Amino acid sequence: MSEALKQSPASSRSTPQKTPADASETVPRSDWSESEARALYDLPFPELLFRAQSVHRQNFAPDVIETATLLSIKTGGCPEDCGYCSQSAHYKTGVKATKLMEVERVVAEAARAKAGGATRFCMGAAWRSPKDRDLETVCAMIEGVRGLGLETCVTLGMLTPAQVERLGDAGLDYYNHNIDTSRAFYPEIITTRTMDDRLETLDHVRRGGIKLCAGGIVGMGETVEDRIAMLVILSGLDPHPESVPLNMWNAIAGTPVIDKAEPADAIAFVRLVALARILMPKSVVRLSAGRDGMSDETQALCFLAGANSIFTGDVLLTTGNPDRDRDGKLLHKLGLKTAALRPQLPQESCGCH
Repeated sequence: MSEALKQSPASSRSTPQKTPADASETVPRSDWSESEARALYDLPFPELLFRAQSVHRQNFAPDVIETATLLSIKTGGCPEDCGYCSQSAHYKTGVKATKLMEVERVVAEAARAKAGGATRFCMGAAWRSPKDRDLETVCAMIEGVRGLGLETCVTLGMLTPAQVERLGDAGLDYYNHNIDTSRAFYPEIITTRTMDDRLETLDHVRRGGIKLCAGGIVGMGETVEDRIAMLVILSGLDPHPESVPLNMWNAIAGTPVIDKAEPADAIAFVRLVALARILMPKSVVRLSAGRDGMSDETQALCFLAGANSIFTGDVLLTTGNPDRDRDGKLLHKLGLKTAALRPQLPQESCGCH
């Protein structure tokens, strides 16, 4: 990693009466309404960014970006029919199903990620839910990665409380399980599981003492209202997810979403980042998939709006990502620095009960 990597905005709707300095916008709330969120989203762009940056500065260092690396530890062959996903067995996308990787190889990849500047290592498996025998292997991966001093995150599909407990015992820090979109749009992209299935897994994870990483995807043909509703659902979790990834859908040939996809323009995406920051003031907001298609200027506006995490590395599961040199140059140009590795105590973030 390079040295540096050491609609019209105004609307007729009434605008919120609170000022950026109002403490109610910096203390986490779990009762945001969609109308309140829409009013914030529709603020004049300078006002929206000012409010978001004001909230951000009260909770985070404005010049620090968290870096994470994502590895597909089991690719393709997923029985779910998520209409946006290259790894679904329902669609011909050119992605071949693979077996679960060996523990030693995963730990070696994590060591390379750490050498490249990552502080969190995320592992994704294309499953509806893990089998117990596979979970044991994943737990060994978690223990190995955590032994390197990295934070750990996995995304494995739906979980039972007993599986959450096993992951916690292995020392898992974060579990990723995105809700993807709004309740209204959800049936348009997935039929093999429901929004409530996803929320149930998030509840199991939270009750098991593991931190949540939960966000969504934009650009699949949903409306602005759908995007806002998605953030309202996430902000309704109490407490909020510690990490909120926002993904711009990458066009994947062979998936049904490609026929309805309509990418969010840059300003609309920045507005969504700002809204996420205001609704969930203490959550880390991550620019995730789709960043390779964003200009430096768009990413700079996202950071100004409150995004404070990125994935580093050339690939995110099966899609592209900016290389570390490009990221290093951008962060250097913006005067930003990456977060340092956080010391971990033996029982910290281990989901102990």
